[in-house]
Amino acid sequence: MTDHNAHQENGHGKDQEKGSFEAGMSTGMARMMSDMHQSGYTGQPDSDFLAMMIPHHEGAVEMARLVLIHGRDPMVRQLAEEIIASQTVEIASMRGRMAVLRKGPNPQPGGYPALGAVRG
Repeated sequence: MTDHNAHQENGHGKDQEKGSFEAGMSTGMARMMSDMHQSGYTGQPDSDFLAMMIPHHEGAVEMARLVLIHGRDPMVRQLAEEIIASQTVEIASMRGRMAVLRKGPNPQPGGYPALGAVRG
C-alpha cells in the first residue's frame, strides 16, 4: 500500500476534500458579499437591485460548481447543474438590462433584452 492509499484510508483525503470544499465556499461567499455591496446604493432601485443580484447569482453558480467538484449525490449534482444553467441565463439578462438602464429612462420597458430564465 502506498502512502497515498494509506492517507486516503485513514480519512485524511476526505478531510482534505472537505477542507477544500469549505474553503471554496467561504471564499466564494465572502467574494459574493463584497461584490454585492461594492457599487453602493445609487438611489435607483432597479439598478441597485441588479447590481446586487448579479454577484448574488454569480455566487450561486460558484457554489454549484464546487458541489459538482466535491459532491456525490446525483440529485444534488443535478440541481447544481440546473442552477448553473438558469443562473447563467439570468446573469446575462440582468447585465443586458443594466446596460439599458445605464443609458437613462427606457422608452420600451418591455423591450429587449427581456429578463428571462429557464425556471418553471
